[in-house]
Amino acid sequence: MTTHDISSQASDKIITAQTLAHFCDEYLSASAFKDYAPNGLQVDGGRPIQRIVTGVTACEALIDAAIEANADAIMVHHGYFWKGEPATITGMKGRRIRKLMQHGISMIGYHLPLDAHPVTGNNAKLADMLDMTLIGGLYPNESHPVGNIATCQPQSAETLIAKITQALGRQPLHIAAEYKQSATTGSSTENSRLIKRVGICTGGAQDMIEQAAQMDCDAYISGEISERTTHSARELGIDYFACGHHATERGGIQALGDVIAQEFGLPVTFIDIDNPA
Repeated sequence: MTTHDISSQASDKIITAQTLAHFCDEYLSASAFKDYAPNGLQVDGGRPIQRIVTGVTACEALIDAAIEANADAIMVHHGYFWKGEPATITGMKGRRIRKLMQHGISMIGYHLPLDAHPVTGNNAKLADMLDMTLIGGLYPNESHPVGNIATCQPQSAETLIAKITQALGRQPLHIAAEYKQSATTGSSTENSRLIKRVGICTGGAQDMIEQAAQMDCDAYISGEISERTTHSARELGIDYFACGHHATERGGIQALGDVIAQEFGLPVTFIDIDNPA
């Protein structure tokens, strides 16, 4: 749990959920994205904002923690109302939203805009943690790319694994670019080339690996891995590092919380709900 409390700087004006969301909409250029869920204010708790909790996903555990912290708003990367999900507010979603409404807590969520922001975005913060420098988008014609290319000091896969493990608190699953298996012994050898150009897209973006290879990246980093990803890495000649969906997407929402704390002079607390996925 990380708290940024600079409430002594706060002005006397009332900060509404709409005011907070409008600032974030502008800061993240939310209207520029065609997303899988609505970005911005998703649940209006109806009371002024004096204390904020941030987290990766608006799960019930985060809501309970926000209630315990007497928060007026929750800000997350993974909110509600995803395309393809049932529209009815019943079951698990109903319980979550009912708790928010009963306690007057607003919920604000940003998905792709929080991946893509060049300073506070998930990709940018992960690159910072790994001592990498973003140099452009995986899809260079996009004005707000959700995947990026970064450069770093030439390093082995083993060195990068150690750096990722230290930064995220978990060891990534690594699929080597080259996989050669002996027909007689069945043993395999992995490549030992140096990595200096890396594609990055946090979360569940494993299928961008082919684009990373086309952009001459030595390695690609994302959160999840599919069965097909293993074969793609081996056949495309690109190292793949699956670092965890949740783990790779903690940085952006924390950074946005820092921005909000400075802008509005409000206490903002990041609460990490453990998730091994």
